Amino acid sequence: MTSIGALHQVAGYFNAYYRNVMLGISLKTTLSSIEPPSTAVDVLCVGHAAYDLIFAVAQHPDADEKMLADDFSACGGGPAANAAMCVAKLGYRAAFAGFLGKDIYGEKHLHEFIQAGVNTQLILRGTSPTPLSTIIVKPDGKRALINYKGETRALAAGTLDFSDMHPKVLLFDGHEPYISLSLVERARRDSIPTVLDAGSVHEGTLALMTCVDYLACSEKFAQHYAGDVDTALKRLAKLAPNVIITLGEKGLIWQRGIERGTLPAFTVTALDTTGAGDAFHGALAAAIADELPWLEMLRYASAAGALCCTKMGARQGLPSQADHAALLSRAELPLAQ
Repeated sequence: MTSIGALHQVAGYFNAYYRNVMLGISLKTTLSSIEPPSTAVDVLCVGHAAYDLIFAVAQHPDADEKMLADDFSACGGGPAANAAMCVAKLGYRAAFAGFLGKDIYGEKHLHEFIQAGVNTQLILRGTSPTPLSTIIVKPDGKRALINYKGETRALAAGTLDFSDMHPKVLLFDGHEPYISLSLVERARRDSIPTVLDAGSVHEGTLALMTCVDYLACSEKFAQHYAGDVDTALKRLAKLAPNVIITLGEKGLIWQRGIERGTLPAFTVTALDTTGAGDAFHGALAAAIADELPWLEMLRYASAAGALCCTKMGARQGLPSQADHAALLSRAELPLAQ
């Protein structure tokens, strides 16, 4: 809702315009002296937003097989979008930058952002469709995912104006490489920590992986990139100062310079692993913004990823502040090595 103060400010601008026209003063000169308000956030997440259609099934369908789903849900999705939602649910200030179509799925997703308190001023709406994902979830929590983007393409460099956004941390998922690369340059100049969610090997992750401070990779990414996770860790540690490879229920491995370690996963009953990596990356970025020590940072992110697996659908699984704190406080908290 528009505030009374904002309405007074707009009215003031128009009154100034009228006076200046009457006095023959250039409107351009007057407006150039008006500085737009800046926005400070803890984490700005840049990348992909989709809408997820999630079906729970008893088994993966065979060829030509028809089957009934045991459960269904629908919600917003996408790596950077889910990360932004996670940041907000954990009590931090989050913003998302990316594309949503002017369709019912874009409207629903935008409403979710607003309801969660995610800043949406850097979302571009357009006539191309909001990307859709169909997710098939099996009883063991594993899933298959089909994404449809249609004619929707990555935003061109310069499409969004980031000058008024001031984040403590930048998180990228690689799906908006052109606007991300310019932000990386700004981050270096302004000493803003950067995180890359490297979920899979593609043009965007390859372009950004050598530019970020924290390279957080999935096991799939590591295997595709180097054949196995150990080799990948060694190679990736030469490209980024902080490297993490998440291994699902097996926890994670990490390297910082010559220092290496592991972290076991929290024990939970997994219903759906969709969005677990997104929750991990969002919580990791929030922990960086909060300047947590390295090992606490890893535990903080791991707890969010684990809790995301306990409900069907990425958005439903993103942990609340209270649930996250409760898991972290358990006596059986895993210890990093």
